[in-house]
Amino acid sequence: MCGIAGILGIQDKTNGRDILKKMTDAIAHRGPDSDGAYVEENVALGHRRLSIIDLSAAANQPFIDFEGRFVMVFNGEIYNFQEVKKLLPDYPYSTNSDTEVILAAYRKWGADCLQYLNGMFAIVIWDTQKKELFVSRDRLGIKPLYYYIDNQHFIFGSEIRAILATNLFAKKLSPTGLTDYLRYSSVNAPYTILQDIYQLMPGEYATYKKGDKKLSKTTYWKIEKNNFGEVKPDKSFIQSKVRELLAASIERRMISDVPLGAFLSGGIDSSAVVALMAEVSQKPVETFSIVFNEKQFDESDYSNLIAQKYHTNHHPILLKPNRFLEDLPAALQAMDTPSGDGINTYTVSKVTKEAGITVALSGLGGDELFAGYPVFKRWHKLADNQWIWNIPQALRKVGGSVASLLKNDNTSARFQELIGSGKFNLAELYPTFRKLMVNDELSQLTYNLPLHQNVIQNLLQERNADIQNLPYFSQVTVGELMSYTLNVLIKDTDQMSMASALEVREPFFDYKLVEFVMQIPDEFKYPKYAKSLLVESLSPLLPDEIVHRQKKGFVFPWETWMRNELKGFCETRIRKLAEKELFNGEQLIKMWERFLQRDKKILWITIWQLVVLSDWLEKNEING
Repeated sequence: MCGIAGILGIQDKTNGRDILKKMTDAIAHRGPDSDGAYVEENVALGHRRLSIIDLSAAANQPFIDFEGRFVMVFNGEIYNFQEVKKLLPDYPYSTNSDTEVILAAYRKWGADCLQYLNGMFAIVIWDTQKKELFVSRDRLGIKPLYYYIDNQHFIFGSEIRAILATNLFAKKLSPTGLTDYLRYSSVNAPYTILQDIYQLMPGEYATYKKGDKKLSKTTYWKIEKNNFGEVKPDKSFIQSKVRELLAASIERRMISDVPLGAFLSGGIDSSAVVALMAEVSQKPVETFSIVFNEKQFDESDYSNLIAQKYHTNHHPILLKPNRFLEDLPAALQAMDTPSGDGINTYTVSKVTKEAGITVALSGLGGDELFAGYPVFKRWHKLADNQWIWNIPQALRKVGGSVASLLKNDNTSARFQELIGSGKFNLAELYPTFRKLMVNDELSQLTYNLPLHQNVIQNLLQERNADIQNLPYFSQVTVGELMSYTLNVLIKDTDQMSMASALEVREPFFDYKLVEFVMQIPDEFKYPKYAKSLLVESLSPLLPDEIVHRQKKGFVFPWETWMRNELKGFCETRIRKLAEKELFNGEQLIKMWERFLQRDKKILWITIWQLVVLSDWLEKNEING
């Protein structure tokens, strides 16, 4: 796990080295163990290393192959690198690292090497003969790769702040990115909050030569179109395969040359990870959880239950408002891009790292794969009532408006937009499920934003033909993994854990497990209750108290804090944002006041994402 940065199109070596140093300094938190640079001709590649596999200096990056043709910087981990290494016995290895295996694989197979790699990664390779840059991202987008292109430069980095550090372009808000952020609390890839800075998509690679005006991109993997084929509809086979694939994924992710632990909330997903870790670990698993004095948010009874059952070395961390307020400035500073989420991950990552852990496993992904979110059941209910979309659209819009008036809250506003949509398919309907603000609310709050554009809707529409061939629950999984999970949960986990130089690994996102689960018929995923397939596949590892507990999710008591301990903090930033030309300041202040008055239509997350946006704009000196 590391941070990478680079630029193609430098003026000279001195200029390139100076710029590269600024870039790698900006992401020094991602890799405190070493700082490497390669600067030649018109290319500069930089690396900050967090040593995980092969801790020797020989494995530092940038890494050059034995003939000196290829130069690579890489962020992430390849979990099956030993298996791939066996396929490449003729390469004269000088290290025991996964880094060198990637380079050996690229030498032999070129871009096809990605088909052999199981892991999380962003890989950049410079070909000194072809004068060509190869960039790639893992199948599910666990590791980020941002880039900027103009007529002279191609600039890339693990975080946007590395690109901004070059000072080679004007910092401007992206209207498309801002619209997306206000709708979804994050910006959907390939866009970002800033104009002309983009993300490489999951499962994508690209090449670039100096003078190119865009990347030459290729998609090598799609979640909705894989090679697993139709799954045999046999309950015992499906359950045994799920357990086999998840256990293998966890065991792979426990390979480390540094101390390793796990996040444990006491929910089904994190409990499943810890239970399977305990089966293969030679010593007690180190587990970490956040606990609260506010009992409605506290989950310590459940996390303690799992810790005791599997004899973990458990570290409960009591979080009080005062301590949180002390950490909040640093947490917001850690945000590479604004997000309504992520502070919780920052906090648990910080204390986990302070306890001496460098790698932590997470239960992220269980809800997405095994129908754990309410959105799965809602989608299936809509699918059972597709006849509604045979009613003329005008009549449906009237019905939605009446329903919204009868129940004046945020949910009814989204229902109104949902029921008035054109067709029944994932691309038309799913984006509304995840909205925090509908178009009517955005038009009142902002000026001159492209409300007609919807990034995730367009992406899903491009893939709609293949998506519709999947079971209904798997269709929702596509929506989740391409939007909310990718652009909120995965992104925030990466940047907030790396702020403390902690590597987080997510076993549920092993692509082999994902490919299998995507083909499972709906009746096997949700025969009794949410995630029953996962629970029954792991039986009897998870106690009934964990399985049938009320789902809370890993959240802080934001609503309470924002009206009390955080009130002044929030109000200062809301009023600052109200001064921006893009916002209707009067409406923004009214929204804040309605929240304080407990208006059910104003969610705490809607306010918090505005607070975070204001804070981020000020810190990065971006006016619009």
